Amino acid sequence: MTLRVVKEVGSVIDPDANFGLPGWIYHDPEVFALEQERIFRRSWQLVCHLNDIPAKGDWQSLEIGQEAIIVVRGEDGQVRALSNVCRHRAARLVDGAEGCARKLICPYHAWTYELDGRLSGVPGKRDYPAFDMADYGLHGFPVEVWRGFIFVNIEGEGPSVAEMMAPYEEEVAPYRFEEMKALGRVVMRPRTVNWKNIADNYSDGLHIPVAHPGLKRLFGPGYGIEAEAWADKMWGPLLEGVPGSSSEALYRKYLPHVAHLPADRQRLWIYFKLWPNTAFDIYPDQIDFMQFIPVSPTETMIREIAYVLPDERREMKAARYLNWRINRMVNAEDTKLVARVQDGMATRSYTQGPLGTGEVCLRSFARKMRTLIPETRLPTRPPTGWSAKSVAGRLA
Repeated sequence: MTLRVVKEVGSVIDPDANFGLPGWIYHDPEVFALEQERIFRRSWQLVCHLNDIPAKGDWQSLEIGQEAIIVVRGEDGQVRALSNVCRHRAARLVDGAEGCARKLICPYHAWTYELDGRLSGVPGKRDYPAFDMADYGLHGFPVEVWRGFIFVNIEGEGPSVAEMMAPYEEEVAPYRFEEMKALGRVVMRPRTVNWKNIADNYSDGLHIPVAHPGLKRLFGPGYGIEAEAWADKMWGPLLEGVPGSSSEALYRKYLPHVAHLPADRQRLWIYFKLWPNTAFDIYPDQIDFMQFIPVSPTETMIREIAYVLPDERREMKAARYLNWRINRMVNAEDTKLVARVQDGMATRSYTQGPLGTGEVCLRSFARKMRTLIPETRLPTRPPTGWSAKSVAGRLA
């Protein structure tokens, strides 16, 4: 697929705009394989924040598709994304989600790499004729730092994170993302559903008043959605004086004034989803990051962590705890919802449903899918082997 196709997919006209995606693509292995090649190898994936790897040798890892990646702070202070695979016999170099190392040493044969990926040590080097160590450094991946967050792109195509978030830069700026630090550690939540199911649900505004009574009490009728070319935005202003659960009432009570935020942000919750699978929940008290990582056609790993600015006020600590309680309930409700949808997508009687004109986020997502994988326009699954004949993305 050329870069042109990837960039233009956000704005092409979709003749099937009034329909959702068909059920068969939410569990089909051939769709899953094409998604890995055409979407996830060509999109920006968030690994961590600059403040998560402050010192030389600090690293964090991410597995996406068939790639194992580490983001590491080098001796020169620069951040690089490197393959977590030795160039000798493909052994994994480091284990776990994070760590610190002076050098990257393979546990299999002790090939040694510097923090910039250069191969610097090979036991028994004389046994390798015509061997140039400079040719066997670790594979590197493109890196983009957006407001302190480190993103990696396996093949380096598609719009940058800055381009995707450009319509909302002024809106995001007051939150001081660059200064934030992690609150706790990354949590991994496995779900037995397709990643698109979770992405759809995140941007679906119609289910909020139906399936999330807590959010309905928090926002009333004020929940809104909109879709730019590469980012969905959802938001809800907190209502005052509305009966609710103890967590909701206490959150309203204790949420303190945040000096660096404008008045219209003091009692506002905002959600952004970047194409294809990255989400930021932005609150006055913190931000939550979520990533929907495809594992198989019917398995997804939700990767999440919260980031905050230093604030030792008791009211702020209480607000953050209550925020967590409220959103754990929302998470539990969504887990049941996406499971119901996944079951329904597996039935042969379901093909595809209509989309209302107001379902702008779902329309935007479906348009990209249909452009990158045209066969997803079909209401029913084509014969096995169809993906081998697919020519999407081969445009010059």
